[in-house]
Amino acid sequence: MCPLPQQPSNTAKAPRPVLDNIFAFPPNRDTLGGTSYFIVRNEGNILIDCPALDEMNLDFVRSYGGVRWLVITHRGAIGKTTELQQALGFEIIIQEQEAYLLPGLTVTTFIQEFTLASTVQVIWTPGHSPGSSCLYYSDLGGVLFSGRHLIPNQQGEPVPLRTAKTFHWPRQIKSTQSLLNRFTPETLKYICPAANTGFLRGKRVIDEAYRRLASLDLAALLQVQPIL
Repeated sequence: MCPLPQQPSNTAKAPRPVLDNIFAFPPNRDTLGGTSYFIVRNEGNILIDCPALDEMNLDFVRSYGGVRWLVITHRGAIGKTTELQQALGFEIIIQEQEAYLLPGLTVTTFIQEFTLASTVQVIWTPGHSPGSSCLYYSDLGGVLFSGRHLIPNQQGEPVPLRTAKTFHWPRQIKSTQSLLNRFTPETLKYICPAANTGFLRGKRVIDEAYRRLASLDLAALLQVQPIL
């Protein structure tokens, strides 16, 4: 039996716009404070990672016509996927190495990348977790929804962050380089991260994304010790 959605508290916040037709949900305690995003498209709306299961979020999504796809960027963003799917009826896309964490659900898996539409690709970027991935949306100058693969540091710069739970740090660095090889300053304007969004200090997105990524010293980062 599907548990009832939580009622929003008096202090609950509604999803907020971050770019044209893109919204961010408030941090979700079910995903360790992760931020999920919602792309509104005529061809079908896309939810990136799980927001909290509450009536405010469900009503917001329904007001835009619901969700066609949920893309999960890493295992820590699964949250209450089962209950959300029962409520909203979307299809689930996840990298094949994380799919076992959704037993009993019908999911679409991929290996290297998955083309969802002419403007939307899901890209495998292993390192943070075995099946960590990013979603790239080519409109608006190029937006990368980076999950926890790239998150802002205290200066608001996008970085791969090594923690005690990082699956494979050299692969995470290699995945970052692969994104630099794939994009250009003209095709990657923004990053929407799934964590540390408070470090953006109200900016809501990381702009000049390619330039900021290109300024990273990846060789030096490779030597970084895990944060306990």
